[in-house]
Amino acid sequence: MSGTGAFVVIGAGPGLGAAAARRFGCEGHPVGLIARSAEHLRDLAAELAAEGLTTAAETADVTDTRALAAALGALRERLGPIEAVLFSPRPSVAWIKPVLDTGPSDVAGALALNVVAAVAAVRTVLPDMRQKGHGTLLFTTGGAAVEPHRDRAVSGIAYAAESAYTRMLHDALTHEGVHVAQVTVVGPIGPGARHEPDTVAQELWRLHTERDQPLVILR
Repeated sequence: MSGTGAFVVIGAGPGLGAAAARRFGCEGHPVGLIARSAEHLRDLAAELAAEGLTTAAETADVTDTRALAAALGALRERLGPIEAVLFSPRPSVAWIKPVLDTGPSDVAGALALNVVAAVAAVRTVLPDMRQKGHGTLLFTTGGAAVEPHRDRAVSGIAYAAESAYTRMLHDALTHEGVHVAQVTVVGPIGPGARHEPDTVAQELWRLHTERDQPLVILR
C-alpha cells in the first residue's frame, strides 16, 4: 500500500517528469524536482504549486554525484522521507551518432548520466527505504534498451547497462519491501506522440502501487 512520503523526479522536465509529478502529487505525495536548469525547474515548480501540489526543487547536474546526493538530501529535509524516486534524465542529442563514429568520451558521458548517476541516487535514498521496509525506485529508458540501433550507439550501450543494474536491484531488494521497476518507452513520447506523458505517468503510478513487475515495455 502506498504511503504519502515524498516522490522525487531526477531529471525533471516539462514532459514525463511533469506528468509523473502531477500523478503522484494528486495522490498526496509531496513532489521533489531535480534538474540542471534552474530556470526550467523554477517554472515547473511554480506551475505545480499553482495546481495545489506541495513542491520543492533543487538544481543539480546529475552527473555530479556529490551535487546529486546533496540535492536529494535537501529535498528530504524540505519534504520529509522519500518514498519513491523516478530516475529519468534526458540524454544529450550530441550523443546520437553511428556506432563507428562513437568514441570513448561519448560512451563515458552516457554511462555517467544513465548508470553512474543512477547508482549515486540509489545509494543516497536506499538506506531510509530499507530501514522502513518500503519504497519504490523507478527508472525510464528509451527503446534502445530493447532495440539497439547502429546509428544511435550510446543509447543502446547506456540503456543496456542501466537495464541490467535495475534488474539486479530488483532481484536484490524484492524481499526487503523496496520495489524496483523500469519502464522502457519505444518510440516518441510527448503530447500527440505515440506515447502521451500522462499515459506513461499512469504506468509508473501503477508500478508503484501494484508492485507486480520489474519491467514494462511500452511499444
